[in-house]
Order: sequence, then C-alpha cells, then structure tokens
Amino acid sequence: MKLKVTCLFFCAMFFLSACSDARWVDQDSNGLHKSRISMEMKEAVPVSFFPDPVQIVSIGDSLTQGVGDSTNQGGYLPYLRKKLEKEPEVTAAYMINHGKRGNRTDQLLTRLDGEKMKEDIQNAECIIITIGGNDVIKIVRDHISNLTMDQFTQAKTGYKERLIKIMDKVRLYNQDADIYLVGLYNPFSNWLSNFRELDTIMYEWDGISREVVTNYSNAYFIEIGDIFKNTQEDLLFDEDLFHPNDRGYEMIASRIYGTMESNRFGENSLEASAKKDEE
Repeated sequence: MKLKVTCLFFCAMFFLSACSDARWVDQDSNGLHKSRISMEMKEAVPVSFFPDPVQIVSIGDSLTQGVGDSTNQGGYLPYLRKKLEKEPEVTAAYMINHGKRGNRTDQLLTRLDGEKMKEDIQNAECIIITIGGNDVIKIVRDHISNLTMDQFTQAKTGYKERLIKIMDKVRLYNQDADIYLVGLYNPFSNWLSNFRELDTIMYEWDGISREVVTNYSNAYFIEIGDIFKNTQEDLLFDEDLFHPNDRGYEMIASRIYGTMESNRFGENSLEASAKKDEE
C-alpha cells in the first residue's frame, strides 16, 4: 500500500512539473481576457525513476540450499539480496530457493519438470544454477579405492549432455531471464591429499560449463574455484570441511553480484559510481 501511495505522489508531482511553464496569453478579439495553459511536456521519466522488484530463482544442489550456513537463510542468497537492494533500480529482491542437498545434474533435470519450479523460473528476472559438484563426488565415492583420471574423463561427456539439457529447459521456460551458472571448487584437498589431480579435474569440468553457457544469450559463468584455492581464510563449514561457511557464501555472493553488476546494472550501479568518484 505504501508503495502505491508513493508512486501516486510522484506521478502527481511529475504532472504538476510538466505544467510548470503555464503562460497567461493575450485577450481575444472582443477585448475580453481569457486564459489558457500552454503545456510543454518535460523530458520523459527515466526507466529507473520507479524502481522495480527483482525475482531471483536459484536452483541446484547444496550450495543453493545453503548447507553450512549458520543462519539457515539460504547460503549466498541473503548476501546477494542485500547487495542488490542497495541498487537504486531495485526496490526489493525476492529470492526463491529450489536448492536440494545432494542433487546431481540428472536429478536436477527431473526436478525441472515440477510445476512449481517451472512457474518460478517463468516469472524470474535472474536464474542462478549451482550444479556439478555431486557428479564429481559420485565418481569419487564409486571408485574411492582406485581413483584414476580416466574415470573423470569418461564421465565428462554425460555431464556435458545433461548440463545442456538443463540450460535448454531453463531457457525454454524463460527466454529473457539472465542465467548465471556457478562453477565448481575443490574441497577435497583436506581428505584426498594424495589425489592432487582433482584441481585439474575441477578446472576441466568448469571448462565444460564455460563452453556450454556461450551457446545461450544472457547466460554467464561464475568462477568460484579460485576463492577457495590457496586461501589463508577459513571458508569451509567446520562440521564437514566441504560446504562453505558463512564467509564462504558471502564471497560467492560477491562474485555473483560482480557479474550481475556489469551485465545488468552497468555504469548505473552503486559500486561502479563509487569507483568513478574515487578516480
């Protein structure tokens, strides 16, 4: 209700300002004074004059669900919402979380057929996807006693095919929304230190994601592997040393927002404006 009243107030003010150049003109042929208002239309109201709410739908695995988040508010989502709602173009950011712990690409594909998820995607301005980590974990668990690079190499083909199907289905539901596909990170170094090739595997699987998103308009890959690699900061959840902790999710949110900022808000964003002021 407050939003409607505010909008009506600004509309009224805009109408009055458009009439501010009213002029009283000469008399008519009978010598009687008459008045008329000369309306001079002002410059059109900019698109950002009335900020819009933004609906963001996140789908995928435990990173979307927010496992490891001590507040149980959805991992990176509350941090991302806070950043977005500082933008003058956004009145509110509505976050819809369809994350499910343990989801692999094949399971997410099945869930995408659900009516609720489909409807939410159809109404979204932005769609964020976290998927792929559990596909890698499945290979590790199935071959824990005899892990080889060949096992991951063979699995990449099926992973790519399923990822394409996920992107196809999301784009079928919504042709206009921005899609952000979040990459992988390597949390295994704490308990698989003997298998150092996992850094290479994660890099190669991220390469597949990068390649796939290039085939879709308004689709972007979000690199996060470097956030967790060789950091002196504690970014993993103490109870499993696998999922991000609060700080880890905050940094993921910052990385997602950075891509949104450059592609959705551009030079109009608060952070971009602040950088200009510093220069």
